Amino acid sequence: MSPTEALRAKHAADWQAITCHPFTEALARGDLPLDAMRWYLVQDYRFIEDFVRLLAQAIAHAPSLADAVPGAQFLAVITGPENTYFQRSFDALGVVEAGRDQPEAAPTTAFRALMRDAAASGSHARMLAVLVVAEWSYLDWASRVAPGSADLPFYFADWITLHSGPGFEAVVDYLRGQLDAAWPGLAPAEQAAVAQAFARAVALERQFFDAAWARAT
Repeated sequence: MSPTEALRAKHAADWQAITCHPFTEALARGDLPLDAMRWYLVQDYRFIEDFVRLLAQAIAHAPSLADAVPGAQFLAVITGPENTYFQRSFDALGVVEAGRDQPEAAPTTAFRALMRDAAASGSHARMLAVLVVAEWSYLDWASRVAPGSADLPFYFADWITLHSGPGFEAVVDYLRGQLDAAWPGLAPAEQAAVAQAFARAVALERQFFDAAWARAT
């Protein structure tokens, strides 16, 4: 079992709750209430700035150029196609600029703080731990429901597509591979810090989906 597999196994119940969440099940069927999707997208878009900064720091701390290049390519996806998806979805769902100022949910605030802390830590492994959870958990739920029901509107279908398929699998493999390679060389205290960051990220991902689903129910 790889280090990232071992870390995930320690949080199997929360991981299962994230990847089989009723929110994503409803999204894939196309019957998720649009108010819930609007809320979710506005909250999720709050992550973008901190996520970009965290990923940029991870790229800067990569051991070599070869280790940095896949991260840089992924950064271009986040700031390009994924950012475009949000703008198109806001327009289609009628989320005007003023509507994007909704109060920030507690899990959103906490996850943003976690990303900022990881970026400021100077620890490549801690940065990777948070990135691995964020992307691997999304790969797992999106791969399970892909491609979703026929005739899904793009704001459902494209969200699944962005987080599944060979391209996104390669991103997750890259992030996991970086953390797996770094793990044996970490001091015990740093391994503990990385494990703590991983655990916190998993807990907050579940809380975020729970909060989004509460909007639907």
